[in-house]
Amino acid sequence: MGVGGCLVLPWRCLVVLCLRLLFLVPAGVPVRSGDATFPKAMDNVTVRQGESAILRCLVDNRVTRVAWLNRSSILFAGNDKWCLDPRVELVTNTQTQYVIQIKDVDVYDEGPYTCSVQTDNHPKTLRVHLIVQVPPKIVEISSDISINEGGNISLTCIATGRPDPMITWRHISPKAVGFLSEDEYLEITGITREQSGAYECSASNDVSPPVVRRVNVTVNYAPYISGAKSTGVPVGQKGILQCDASAVPSAKFQWYKDDKRLSEGQKGLKVENKAFFSRLTFFNVSEQDYGNYTCVAYNQLGNTNASIILYEISEPTSSTLFQGPGAVHDGNSDGSRTVASVWLLSVLLFHLLPKF
Repeated sequence: MGVGGCLVLPWRCLVVLCLRLLFLVPAGVPVRSGDATFPKAMDNVTVRQGESAILRCLVDNRVTRVAWLNRSSILFAGNDKWCLDPRVELVTNTQTQYVIQIKDVDVYDEGPYTCSVQTDNHPKTLRVHLIVQVPPKIVEISSDISINEGGNISLTCIATGRPDPMITWRHISPKAVGFLSEDEYLEITGITREQSGAYECSASNDVSPPVVRRVNVTVNYAPYISGAKSTGVPVGQKGILQCDASAVPSAKFQWYKDDKRLSEGQKGLKVENKAFFSRLTFFNVSEQDYGNYTCVAYNQLGNTNASIILYEISEPTSSTLFQGPGAVHDGNSDGSRTVASVWLLSVLLFHLLPKF
Protein backbone atom coordinates (compact mmCIF):
# COMPACT_ATOMS: atom_id res chain seq x y z
CA MET A 1 0.00 0.00 0.00
CA GLY A 2 1.02 3.60 -0.50
CA VAL A 3 -0.87 6.83 -0.60
CA GLY A 4 -4.41 5.59 -1.11
CA GLY A 5 -6.19 6.10 -4.40
CA CYS A 6 -3.11 6.58 -6.54
CA LEU A 7 -2.66 5.03 -9.95
CA VAL A 8 -1.54 1.59 -8.80
CA LEU A 9 -4.09 -0.29 -10.87
CA PRO A 10 -3.60 -3.64 -12.65
CA TRP A 11 -2.00 -1.63 -15.45
CA ARG A 12 0.91 -0.66 -13.16
CA CYS A 13 3.37 -1.51 -15.92
CA LEU A 14 1.66 1.07 -18.12
CA VAL A 15 2.12 3.73 -15.42
CA VAL A 16 5.82 2.92 -15.12
CA LEU A 17 6.11 3.09 -18.90
CA CYS A 18 4.37 6.47 -18.92
CA LEU A 19 6.80 7.69 -16.29
CA ARG A 20 9.78 6.59 -18.33
CA LEU A 21 8.40 8.28 -21.40
CA LEU A 22 7.69 11.42 -19.41
CA PHE A 23 11.32 11.75 -18.40
CA LEU A 24 12.83 10.06 -21.46
CA VAL A 25 14.49 7.40 -19.37
CA PRO A 26 15.95 4.63 -21.53
CA ALA A 27 14.76 1.19 -20.47
CA GLY A 28 17.30 -0.74 -18.49
CA VAL A 29 19.30 2.35 -17.50
CA PRO A 30 19.35 2.78 -13.70
CA VAL A 31 18.38 6.15 -12.33
CA ARG A 32 20.64 7.15 -9.48
CA SER A 33 20.86 10.04 -7.09
CA GLY A 34 24.09 11.77 -6.28
CA ASP A 35 25.05 12.47 -9.91
CA ALA A 36 24.62 16.20 -9.40
CA THR A 37 24.01 18.72 -6.68
CA PHE A 38 20.28 18.44 -7.34
CA PRO A 39 17.61 17.40 -6.88
CA LYS A 40 18.08 17.89 -3.17
CA ALA A 41 15.53 16.33 -0.85
CA MET A 42 15.16 16.66 2.87
CA ASP A 43 16.24 13.94 5.27
CA ASN A 44 13.83 11.23 6.27
CA VAL A 45 10.52 12.77 7.26
CA THR A 46 9.01 11.73 10.60
CA VAL A 47 5.44 12.68 11.45
CA ARG A 48 2.82 11.51 13.90
CA GLN A 49 -0.25 9.65 12.79
CA GLY A 50 -2.95 12.15 11.81
CA GLU A 51 -0.54 14.99 11.09
CA SER A 52 0.54 16.35 7.69
CA ALA A 53 3.76 15.35 5.96
CA ILE A 54 5.65 17.87 3.80
CA LEU A 55 7.87 16.34 1.09
CA ARG A 56 10.29 18.93 -0.30
CA CYS A 57 12.60 18.66 -3.33
CA LEU A 58 15.08 21.46 -4.06
CA VAL A 59 15.74 22.13 -7.75
CA ASP A 60 17.11 24.90 -9.99
CA ASN A 61 16.37 26.48 -13.35
CA ARG A 62 17.97 23.64 -15.28
CA VAL A 63 15.04 21.38 -14.44
CA THR A 64 12.55 20.93 -17.27
CA ARG A 65 10.31 18.29 -15.72
CA VAL A 66 9.75 17.19 -12.12
CA ALA A 67 7.54 14.65 -10.37
CA TRP A 68 6.89 13.02 -6.99
CA LEU A 69 6.35 9.26 -6.86
CA ASN A 70 5.31 6.82 -4.17
CA ARG A 71 6.95 3.51 -5.03
CA SER A 72 5.79 2.95 -8.65
CA SER A 73 2.82 5.35 -8.41
CA ILE A 74 2.97 8.90 -9.71
CA LEU A 75 1.58 11.43 -7.22
CA PHE A 76 2.27 14.68 -9.08
CA ALA A 77 4.01 15.43 -12.37
CA GLY A 78 4.61 19.14 -12.64
CA ASN A 79 1.31 20.78 -11.80
CA ASP A 80 -0.72 17.76 -12.83
CA LYS A 81 -2.09 15.49 -10.15
CA TRP A 82 -1.94 11.82 -11.02
CA CYS A 83 -3.11 10.67 -7.63
CA LEU A 84 -6.78 10.20 -6.74
CA ASP A 85 -6.13 10.56 -3.01
CA PRO A 86 -7.62 13.91 -1.88
CA ARG A 87 -5.12 14.09 0.97
CA VAL A 88 -2.22 14.68 -1.44
CA GLU A 89 -1.75 18.29 -2.52
CA LEU A 90 0.82 20.29 -4.47
CA VAL A 91 2.16 23.03 -2.23
CA THR A 92 4.97 24.63 -4.27
CA ASN A 93 6.26 24.30 -7.85
CA THR A 94 8.91 26.93 -8.53
CA GLN A 95 12.39 27.10 -10.06
CA THR A 96 13.87 26.40 -6.62
CA GLN A 97 11.64 23.81 -5.00
CA TYR A 98 8.94 21.27 -5.65
CA VAL A 99 6.82 20.47 -2.58
CA ILE A 100 3.84 18.23 -1.95
CA GLN A 101 1.81 17.63 1.20
CA ILE A 102 0.08 14.51 2.48
CA LYS A 103 -2.61 15.30 5.02
CA ASP A 104 -3.87 13.08 7.83
CA VAL A 105 -0.98 10.65 7.48
CA ASP A 106 -1.57 7.03 8.46
CA VAL A 107 0.69 4.01 8.83
CA TYR A 108 -0.01 2.79 5.29
CA ASP A 109 1.57 6.01 3.97
CA GLU A 110 4.93 5.04 5.44
CA GLY A 111 7.65 4.15 2.97
CA PRO A 112 9.89 5.60 0.25
CA TYR A 113 8.97 8.63 -1.85
CA THR A 114 10.95 9.68 -4.89
CA CYS A 115 11.57 13.10 -6.38
CA SER A 116 12.41 12.66 -10.09
CA VAL A 117 13.64 15.48 -12.31
CA GLN A 118 14.59 15.86 -15.98
CA THR A 119 17.35 18.24 -17.06
CA ASP A 120 19.38 18.29 -20.28
CA ASN A 121 17.91 14.90 -21.07
CA HIS A 122 19.51 13.45 -17.94
CA PRO A 123 16.96 12.11 -15.44
CA LYS A 124 17.90 12.12 -11.79
CA THR A 125 16.11 11.00 -8.64
CA LEU A 126 16.37 11.39 -4.91
CA ARG A 127 14.51 9.28 -2.38
CA VAL A 128 13.14 10.27 1.01
CA HIS A 129 11.62 7.87 3.52
CA LEU A 130 8.43 8.81 5.31
CA ILE A 131 8.25 7.49 8.89
CA VAL A 132 4.87 7.52 10.62
CA GLN A 133 4.87 7.49 14.41
CA VAL A 134 1.84 6.15 16.25
CA PRO A 135 1.04 6.97 19.90
CA PRO A 136 0.86 3.99 22.25
CA LYS A 137 -2.48 2.30 22.70
CA ILE A 138 -3.30 -0.45 25.18
CA VAL A 139 -5.37 -2.93 23.20
CA GLU A 140 -5.62 -5.73 25.76
CA ILE A 141 -5.37 -5.81 29.54
CA SER A 142 -6.38 -8.25 32.25
CA SER A 143 -9.73 -7.83 33.96
CA ASP A 144 -10.03 -7.10 37.66
CA ILE A 145 -9.26 -10.25 39.61
CA SER A 146 -10.15 -11.73 43.00
CA ILE A 147 -7.91 -14.43 44.47
CA ASN A 148 -7.42 -16.13 47.83
CA GLU A 149 -4.29 -15.31 49.79
CA GLY A 150 -1.42 -17.58 48.82
CA GLY A 151 -2.56 -18.00 45.21
CA ASN A 152 -0.76 -17.05 42.00
CA ILE A 153 -1.80 -14.43 39.45
CA SER A 154 -0.65 -13.40 35.96
CA LEU A 155 -1.53 -9.96 34.61
CA THR A 156 -1.29 -9.09 30.91
CA CYS A 157 -0.99 -5.73 29.17
CA ILE A 158 -0.66 -5.62 25.36
CA ALA A 159 -0.01 -2.30 23.60
CA THR A 160 0.60 -1.14 20.04
CA GLY A 161 2.41 1.89 18.65
CA ARG A 162 5.31 3.05 16.46
CA PRO A 163 7.95 2.70 17.66
CA ASP A 164 6.97 -0.27 19.82
CA PRO A 165 5.97 1.05 23.24
CA MET A 166 7.77 0.15 26.44
CA ILE A 167 5.43 -1.44 28.98
CA THR A 168 5.87 -1.25 32.76
CA TRP A 169 3.83 -2.51 35.71
CA ARG A 170 3.74 -0.95 39.17
CA HIS A 171 1.72 -1.47 42.34
CA ILE A 172 -0.22 1.59 43.47
CA SER A 173 0.65 1.38 47.15
CA PRO A 174 2.44 3.68 49.66
CA LYS A 175 4.86 0.83 50.38
CA ALA A 176 5.58 0.00 46.73
CA VAL A 177 9.02 0.95 45.36
CA GLY A 178 9.91 1.12 41.65
CA PHE A 179 8.52 -1.04 38.87
CA LEU A 180 7.39 -4.61 39.44
CA SER A 181 7.90 -5.52 35.79
CA GLU A 182 9.11 -3.98 32.55
CA ASP A 183 7.30 -6.49 30.40
CA GLU A 184 3.83 -7.21 29.07
CA TYR A 185 3.31 -9.80 31.79
CA LEU A 186 3.35 -9.52 35.58
CA GLU A 187 3.57 -12.73 37.58
CA ILE A 188 2.93 -12.85 41.35
CA THR A 189 3.26 -16.12 43.24
CA GLY A 190 2.05 -16.70 46.78
CA ILE A 191 0.21 -13.39 46.88
CA THR A 192 -0.37 -11.77 50.28
CA ARG A 193 -3.05 -9.41 51.54
CA GLU A 194 -0.51 -6.56 51.47
CA GLN A 195 -0.24 -7.05 47.70
CA SER A 196 -3.89 -6.32 47.06
CA GLY A 197 -4.93 -3.08 45.37
CA ALA A 198 -4.48 -1.43 41.99
CA TYR A 199 -1.79 -2.42 39.52
CA GLU A 200 -0.98 0.14 36.83
CA CYS A 201 0.17 -0.71 33.32
CA SER A 202 1.91 2.13 31.47
CA ALA A 203 2.74 2.09 27.74
CA SER A 204 5.08 4.78 26.38
CA ASN A 205 7.10 5.43 23.23
CA ASP A 206 7.82 9.19 23.47
CA VAL A 207 5.36 9.98 20.68
CA SER A 208 2.76 11.16 23.20
CA PRO A 209 2.25 11.00 26.97
CA PRO A 210 2.15 7.45 28.36
CA VAL A 211 -1.14 5.57 28.23
CA VAL A 212 -2.15 4.16 31.60
CA ARG A 213 -4.67 1.47 32.56
CA ARG A 214 -5.29 -0.20 35.92
CA VAL A 215 -6.23 -3.65 37.13
CA ASN A 216 -7.69 -4.09 40.62
CA VAL A 217 -6.51 -7.17 42.51
CA THR A 218 -8.56 -8.29 45.50
CA VAL A 219 -6.87 -10.70 47.90
CA ASN A 220 -9.32 -12.68 50.03
CA TYR A 221 -8.34 -13.84 53.51
CA ALA A 222 -9.91 -15.19 56.69
CA PRO A 223 -10.81 -12.81 59.54
CA TYR A 224 -8.17 -11.53 61.93
CA ILE A 225 -9.28 -9.90 65.21
CA SER A 226 -7.08 -6.89 65.79
CA GLY A 227 -8.79 -5.35 68.80
CA ALA A 228 -10.79 -6.83 71.70
CA LYS A 229 -10.41 -5.03 75.03
CA SER A 230 -12.05 -5.98 78.34
CA THR A 231 -14.03 -3.19 80.00
CA GLY A 232 -14.93 -2.25 83.58
CA VAL A 233 -18.33 -0.62 84.20
CA PRO A 234 -20.20 0.24 87.45
CA VAL A 235 -23.63 -1.25 88.05
CA GLY A 236 -26.38 0.82 86.48
CA GLN A 237 -24.10 2.51 83.95
CA LYS A 238 -23.74 2.11 80.19
CA GLY A 239 -21.20 -0.47 79.06
CA ILE A 240 -19.68 -1.16 75.63
CA LEU A 241 -17.69 -4.13 74.37
CA GLN A 242 -16.10 -3.81 70.91
CA CYS A 243 -14.48 -6.37 68.63
CA ASP A 244 -12.40 -5.16 65.63
CA ALA A 245 -11.61 -7.56 62.79
CA SER A 246 -10.13 -7.28 59.28
CA ALA A 247 -11.12 -9.71 56.54
CA VAL A 248 -11.88 -9.94 52.81
CA PRO A 249 -14.73 -10.43 52.19
CA SER A 250 -15.79 -8.45 55.26
CA ALA A 251 -16.33 -10.51 58.37
CA LYS A 252 -19.67 -11.26 59.94
CA PHE A 253 -19.91 -11.27 63.74
CA GLN A 254 -21.60 -13.21 66.49
CA TRP A 255 -21.53 -12.68 70.29
CA TYR A 256 -21.77 -15.39 72.94
CA LYS A 257 -21.92 -15.47 76.73
CA ASP A 258 -21.51 -18.84 78.40
CA ASP A 259 -22.21 -20.62 75.10
CA LYS A 260 -25.41 -18.67 74.67
CA ARG A 261 -25.69 -16.56 71.54
CA LEU A 262 -26.71 -12.94 72.07
CA SER A 263 -29.11 -11.22 69.70
CA GLU A 264 -30.32 -7.72 68.97
CA GLY A 265 -33.78 -8.32 70.44
CA GLN A 266 -32.63 -8.94 74.01
CA LYS A 267 -33.81 -6.36 76.51
CA GLY A 268 -31.32 -3.62 77.35
CA LEU A 269 -28.85 -4.90 74.76
CA LYS A 270 -27.85 -3.59 71.33
CA VAL A 271 -25.70 -5.46 68.80
CA GLU A 272 -24.19 -3.25 66.08
CA ASN A 273 -22.29 -4.94 63.23
CA LYS A 274 -20.22 -3.00 60.69
CA ALA A 275 -17.72 -4.02 58.03
CA PHE A 276 -14.72 -3.98 60.34
CA PHE A 277 -16.11 -4.13 63.88
CA SER A 278 -18.97 -5.29 66.06
CA ARG A 279 -20.16 -3.42 69.16
CA LEU A 280 -22.15 -4.80 72.08
CA THR A 281 -23.88 -2.08 74.11
CA PHE A 282 -25.45 -2.53 77.60
CA PHE A 283 -27.70 0.42 78.42
CA ASN A 284 -28.04 -0.38 82.14
CA VAL A 285 -25.45 -2.86 83.40
CA SER A 286 -26.68 -5.30 86.04
CA GLU A 287 -24.89 -7.92 88.11
CA GLN A 288 -26.03 -10.58 85.66
CA ASP A 289 -24.27 -8.82 82.78
CA TYR A 290 -20.79 -9.22 84.19
CA GLY A 291 -18.71 -12.08 82.90
CA ASN A 292 -16.87 -13.47 79.90
CA TYR A 293 -18.07 -12.74 76.37
CA THR A 294 -16.85 -14.30 73.14
CA CYS A 295 -16.70 -12.42 69.83
CA VAL A 296 -16.70 -14.65 66.75
CA ALA A 297 -15.69 -13.20 63.34
CA TYR A 298 -16.13 -15.33 60.23
CA ASN A 299 -16.36 -15.41 56.44
CA GLN A 300 -16.28 -18.17 53.84
CA LEU A 301 -12.51 -18.56 54.26
CA GLY A 302 -12.51 -19.21 57.99
CA ASN A 303 -13.30 -17.89 61.45
CA THR A 304 -11.62 -16.66 64.61
CA ASN A 305 -12.72 -15.57 68.08
CA ALA A 306 -11.63 -13.52 71.05
CA SER A 307 -12.63 -13.44 74.74
CA ILE A 308 -13.68 -10.12 76.26
CA ILE A 309 -14.58 -9.58 79.92
CA LEU A 310 -17.14 -7.14 81.24
CA TYR A 311 -16.22 -6.62 84.88
CA GLU A 312 -17.52 -4.51 87.74
CA ILE A 313 -15.83 -1.43 89.10
CA SER A 314 -16.89 0.91 91.88
CA GLU A 315 -18.69 4.04 90.88
CA PRO A 316 -16.40 7.05 91.46
CA THR A 317 -17.39 9.44 94.28
CA SER A 318 -16.97 13.21 94.46
CA SER A 319 -13.97 12.84 96.76
CA THR A 320 -12.12 10.78 94.12
CA LEU A 321 -12.80 13.13 91.24
CA PHE A 322 -9.98 15.33 90.07
CA GLN A 323 -10.54 19.00 90.82
CA GLY A 324 -8.65 21.31 88.54
CA PRO A 325 -7.95 25.02 88.77
CA GLY A 326 -10.99 27.09 89.44
CA ALA A 327 -12.92 24.21 91.03
CA VAL A 328 -15.56 25.18 93.59
CA HIS A 329 -15.09 23.58 97.00
CA ASP A 330 -18.01 22.93 99.37
CA GLY A 331 -16.26 23.22 102.79
CA ASN A 332 -16.86 24.53 106.38
CA SER A 333 -17.05 28.36 106.46
CA ASP A 334 -15.58 28.49 110.00
CA GLY A 335 -12.56 26.60 108.79
CA SER A 336 -12.17 29.14 106.01
CA ARG A 337 -12.23 31.98 108.53
CA THR A 338 -9.63 30.23 110.69
CA VAL A 339 -7.28 29.91 107.71
CA ALA A 340 -7.78 33.59 106.92
CA SER A 341 -7.00 34.59 110.52
CA VAL A 342 -3.78 32.61 110.56
CA TRP A 343 -2.71 34.26 107.28
CA LEU A 344 -3.40 37.78 108.65
CA LEU A 345 -1.46 37.01 111.85
CA SER A 346 1.60 35.88 109.90
CA VAL A 347 1.53 39.07 107.83
CA LEU A 348 1.32 41.21 110.98
CA LEU A 349 4.29 39.45 112.64
CA PHE A 350 6.33 39.89 109.44
CA HIS A 351 5.92 43.68 109.66
CA LEU A 352 6.43 44.00 113.47
CA LEU A 353 9.53 41.84 113.94
CA PRO A 354 12.01 44.25 112.18
CA LYS A 355 11.13 46.92 114.76
CA PHE A 356 12.52 44.77 117.53
